[in-house]
Amino acid sequence: MEHWIPVLWVVIAIAFLLFLTVKVKLHSMIALLLIAVFVAFAEGMDATTLVKTISKGAGSTLGGVGLIIVLGAALGQLMTDCGASKKIADTIVKSCGVRFLQWGLLIVGTIFGIAMFFEVAFMIVVPLVVSIAREAKIPYMMLIIPVLAAVAQAHSLLPPQPGPVALMDAFGADSGSIYMLGFVVLIPSIICAGIILPRFLKDIDTYAMPNLGNLKEIDTSKYKVPSFGICLLIPLLPAIFMIGNTVASIFLDKKSIAVQVLSFLGSPNISLLVAVLVAIYVFGVRAGRTISEASDSITSAIKGISTVVLIIGAGGVFKEVIIDAGIGEHIAAAVTGLPISPMILAWFITVIIRWATGQGAVSAITAAGIVGPLIPVFHVDPTLMMLATAVGSNTITMPNDAAFWMMKETFNLTMAQTFKTWGLLELTNSVVGLVVVLLLSLWI
Repeated sequence: MEHWIPVLWVVIAIAFLLFLTVKVKLHSMIALLLIAVFVAFAEGMDATTLVKTISKGAGSTLGGVGLIIVLGAALGQLMTDCGASKKIADTIVKSCGVRFLQWGLLIVGTIFGIAMFFEVAFMIVVPLVVSIAREAKIPYMMLIIPVLAAVAQAHSLLPPQPGPVALMDAFGADSGSIYMLGFVVLIPSIICAGIILPRFLKDIDTYAMPNLGNLKEIDTSKYKVPSFGICLLIPLLPAIFMIGNTVASIFLDKKSIAVQVLSFLGSPNISLLVAVLVAIYVFGVRAGRTISEASDSITSAIKGISTVVLIIGAGGVFKEVIIDAGIGEHIAAAVTGLPISPMILAWFITVIIRWATGQGAVSAITAAGIVGPLIPVFHVDPTLMMLATAVGSNTITMPNDAAFWMMKETFNLTMAQTFKTWGLLELTNSVVGLVVVLLLSLWI
């Protein structure tokens, strides 16, 4: 019974978080800091220790993921501002033809989900997909669902996006393994959410074509956009370096020069820095833009993700309070012997926090502090635990989530229609992703 009291405080804290963010409409960063203080005092932590814990939590979290988030956003913005993102989408869609448009859009969504922040990817692909639907005389929602399903799932599962990076750092999971197993989870989930689900959604073919006058495409005709292959290669460079590092460490001598070089290049910070430097040249200077203009793109990207970075820092404080107060160990002890997989528990906790905060990355990093201690107790593979938590952060969203309102207002949907389309595609992604992770756990 003694182990369940700390668990109860966490449950109360999450309920309090729901109240503050959903009912009171308090900013998520402030709400997370408040509940962190609440849990700390409830667990008997003294004020001096709490101050140190707050600094440690914010510092370690932002130190581990802050630079990666900024570099990832910069890479996506550089691609967008010179027209490289549009070229990738146009080329893949034209190559697929009408019959395989949905499949082509899964590829487009996956690439954009890996390369750029969700809101940026949304703003790029939506006008493109609606125009394609209009020309092909296909109900637009039949194409919007596949591309957004892929964007959302790739954004939640794969670095350099904020959620997966934070989880990779918190669980100590190998970046190359995350990519390799992440794609195994990604593919069946986006097929179910993007291809199969729309066939069962009645009446989505009757939705009126939206007026997207507020989504203006950037005029990139004055720039020299690189070839499709180059446009595709550069955003995938971090994945190539990280996977190469993992493969090399398995098959080559760890003291060899090749392994040391790949270990350096395959680290998340360095791989992204290299990709951004290449992008500044290819999508900037070589495309006909000045260094100053490329720097403006990076500044724009930083402004766009600054709030998210701060909220993730606050989530890191909550996580650190849970760790320093020993609550994670109490949770591990409390659930030991229960007939439930720790990955299901991680998924469920992340889902609840996502509903409370409306932030996928925040729910992931906060849940990591709660379920992290379960890894050694249940001998769970860190990568699988990371993926289970990640798919939990990409579940059906509530009206406190910015993506919910982007979907509703962009397409002029009712609340019911928003839950029916965006809500169900997210739920399908999340549940199918969890099932695949559990199947993988039978062999790994």
